[in-house]
Order: sequence, then C-alpha cells, then structure tokens
Amino acid sequence: MGDFERKLPTETADIAAIVQGILALQASYAREQKRPLARGTHAKGICARAEFEVFDLFKTVRDRALAARLARGLFAKPGIYPATVRFANAESHVFADGKPDVRAMSFSVQVPPEVLGPTATRQDYSMNNATTFPINDAHEFAVLVRVVAAPNPRKGFWSLPFRDKLRFARMVVLGALQKRHSVRPFQQMRYWSTTPFRHGADDAVKYSAIPSPTNPGQAIERDHPNCLQDELLRHLNEDSQMSAFDFSLQFLDTETMTHRGRRRPASFWIENASVEWNETQAPFHVVGRLRLVPKSQCPAEVCEEMYIDVTEHSTADTAPLGSINRARWAAESESRKTRLGAFAKIASPGSARPTGKTDATTP
Repeated sequence: MGDFERKLPTETADIAAIVQGILALQASYAREQKRPLARGTHAKGICARAEFEVFDLFKTVRDRALAARLARGLFAKPGIYPATVRFANAESHVFADGKPDVRAMSFSVQVPPEVLGPTATRQDYSMNNATTFPINDAHEFAVLVRVVAAPNPRKGFWSLPFRDKLRFARMVVLGALQKRHSVRPFQQMRYWSTTPFRHGADDAVKYSAIPSPTNPGQAIERDHPNCLQDELLRHLNEDSQMSAFDFSLQFLDTETMTHRGRRRPASFWIENASVEWNETQAPFHVVGRLRLVPKSQCPAEVCEEMYIDVTEHSTADTAPLGSINRARWAAESESRKTRLGAFAKIASPGSARPTGKTDATTP
C-alpha cells in the first residue's frame, strides 16, 4: 500500500506557474500594503514556545495492534520535546484579525538525533481550522494563481478553458465557506492537516490538533485589529492554566472510507485535497499532546525569521503526500528564500540580528 501518489501530466508546468505567480503576488501585496515582504500565505502570525509530549501508546491504546501501527517515527516511544508554535491568519495580506479567514496553527518539534535518525533534528507540522484544503490539486492551484496574479483578474478568469472556470468557481465557493467560522481564540480552535503524510512505509495519515475543552479564553473584541493575537498574549501572560491540544492521527483506510457511496483507491484520497476523510469511517487516534508554555511569546523579529517546512523537516517515513504538498513546498520554499533574503538586507549593519536558531526550533 506504499505507492500512494499519482501525478497529473501537467504537474511540472503547473508547479512552475505556481512558483512564478506566488512570488509575483508576494511582492505585489507588500507594495500594495507598503510593508516588507511577508510570507506568501499565512502572512500575519504570532509565535510562542510549547512542549510536545509523545504518549506511551502501549499504555494509552488498548488495541495492541493499533498501538503498534501508531507507534512509528516520532511516536515510536514516549518523550517530551521542546516546540515552537505559530498561530496565523491564512491570508496573504496583513489584515485585521476580525476579518473572516481560515486560521492556522503550525509547529516545529525539536528532537535528539536518536529519535528520527542522525540527520533529522526537527519534525514540522502545519494545520488549518478546516477539515480540507480548498484547492484540490496542483492544477487547480495553478489555475487560482493564474487568475489572482493576472494584471486583470476578471480577464484572467474569462481566458480560462471552461473546465478551469468551473474549478476556479468551486475553489472560490469552498474557500468562502471555510472562512465563515466564528472568530474564536486561537487556543480554542481545532486544527487539521488537511493534506496527507506518510506514516511508515505502508500507511498514510492526516493529523489533527484537538483543543482541550478547558483551554482558557476570553471573548474576542473583533473591532480591535490584533484581537486574536492580543487574546493569545493575554492567555500566555495572565492565565494560570496553559492551553493544550491532543495531537491525533487518522489512517487512510480504503476498506472503510467512501466518497459519494463508493470506495476509492488510495491515490484518490491522496491526490484530492478538497475531499474529506470522514471521521465516522476513519477515526482519529490520540498519540500525544501539545501544551503552550506560559509567558513564552517569541519576539516579533524572531517570529518573522522563523519558518515551517513539512517537507524539508520530515523523514522518508513522515514525508508529505499528494500534488498539493508537492506544489506548496516548491512555492513556499522559493517564497521563503525571497522573504528571508529581503529580511537580511533590511537588518541594521552590525546589529545582533536574530538568527532564529534558538534553543527550540525555527518555524
């Protein structure tokens, strides 16, 4: 079951178009908002320290066969590791937090070499507060970028082939629906990986971070431009109890999962990022817990230089799967090089510019 992926014939050209378009949009949005280059997506965020605990699965999971299936990679044996978390809005613009948007939680876990292998010292995760990714595959991603990055997006849309017009309209509708979540504290939202990852040589999984029902939080004042960030800071600095998220895995199970009443091959579930893996057919299993550290906000300049890379900071047995992950890595890595290059240029000569190489991680 290890051969999960299926590449479309247009993927190479699509990814090249995505990279070109993302870099153009990244520069365009910075000029438009009269600010330095930000990330290509998830432009506005805030970082904090955390601890990531891996449970002893042979004690917490009754079914020993299931425990053995879960206990791979980082989850093979119990431990507690330092982590850095970035909460963000999904937008490529820097907007007020009260604006409807998908919210993101990404984090990086620092591990000793004996956990994942001598060359792997961190494992990165990226999740949104939506169960699926609104863009289905690399071709749809390229269609979206071609329209949005066009000098005249209206003309860009009408120049598309008919099928691509339908794809674009579907993405717009799905994206709008995902942004309709109520504005809640970052620490009280549930997050999903939305895309799949390897779990050993013969399994694929999705991730979810489930907030504890006791996570503290106050009502959000949406009129304040940084209302979500301010509430997270209040929580970190004032609450006696820190928020925690149960980290869980969902196995791809082609024998139980159906779409529109039919079973589908593994490649269908891997390559269609906008198709949900129904939890009633494929449940999530808790394997660990992420807990925020009190009074641990990272300085803004350190957070700006940090990055998450779920491809670079994974192993062969935890690597991302599917064309959306392949396309995102190409676009995000080029966007990061451009952003961090610009960040280095504007740093004051001779100043102690933060490197992001702190005692935790560099998301």
